[in-house]
Amino acid sequence: MQTLALDIKNHSYRPVYLIYGEEAFLKNSYKNQMKTAIAGDDTMNFNQFSGKGIDVREIISLADTMPFFGEKRLILVEDSGFFKSAAEELVSYLPSIPETTCLIFVESEVDKRSKMFKKVKELGYAAEMGRQDTGQLARWAGSLLAREGKKITGNTMELFLHMTGDDMENIRMELEKLISFTLVREVITDEDVETICTVRITNKIFDMVTAIVNRQPKVAMELYEDLLALKEPPMRILFLIARQFNQLLQVKELMGKGVDRGGIASKLKIPPFAAGKLMPQARSFSREQILSGVSLCVETEEAVKTGKLNERMAVELLLTYQY
Repeated sequence: MQTLALDIKNHSYRPVYLIYGEEAFLKNSYKNQMKTAIAGDDTMNFNQFSGKGIDVREIISLADTMPFFGEKRLILVEDSGFFKSAAEELVSYLPSIPETTCLIFVESEVDKRSKMFKKVKELGYAAEMGRQDTGQLARWAGSLLAREGKKITGNTMELFLHMTGDDMENIRMELEKLISFTLVREVITDEDVETICTVRITNKIFDMVTAIVNRQPKVAMELYEDLLALKEPPMRILFLIARQFNQLLQVKELMGKGVDRGGIASKLKIPPFAAGKLMPQARSFSREQILSGVSLCVETEEAVKTGKLNERMAVELLLTYQY
């Protein structure tokens, strides 16, 4: 990320960039910063493509076209799938991109073993926008509050991040609500956070995993239906369930070594408040139950990817499995 910021500051751009990863807020932020810095309001020299099935030859033709009364032509390609499937023609073309063209790919998923990924790293820059750890999120959220003249204690920030999760766009929206709610006050309190902030999807996942392992399929299914009603994709729900089981496994092992709440929070890069919730849950499940959950998540994902089950049915079967 520092490399992108430095390139923008110096107005010195590489021929090709890849911005990828889970953190949508950061991807959009850097994408927009790069677009503004390189193209500004110049619509004549800006081209944008999105989705699978993009014509590679059209991209190459535009890339070879000199900018019209401008220094750079910017081509932005989003969610193309070029970094997951073969794009041989584009891989072969990249070394010959004119100096007057900048090509930016923004992708949700990439295969780091792919030829496209390796070629972009060789010729340009690949920036991974991953989930930020608790310390980074706290500093970022604190800086946004400080700009508005607001103060918050470390404990209240910990509570806030536990309730919002680590999605930066959600954090930003919840901060806006907090700032508006405390308009005439300087200090944000625990009561403000509990009154304003929405309980995030991760909290529902926590309750869902408890219901799964405690053989409460009806409760698990009700929570699942709630998440579907919130437009959460089944595979995203599966990912969060898998992450919860993985965290529980790590917590179980760390507790077995005598690591305390603070140590667990530090190792897993989660708020101590969240570690405090995971510890009793890990204590109540056997290691075999947790491992069974981890394995079943992997098998469920594989069943979807190979076409054996559709996404919704696969997750429903996972929720009703007897651990």
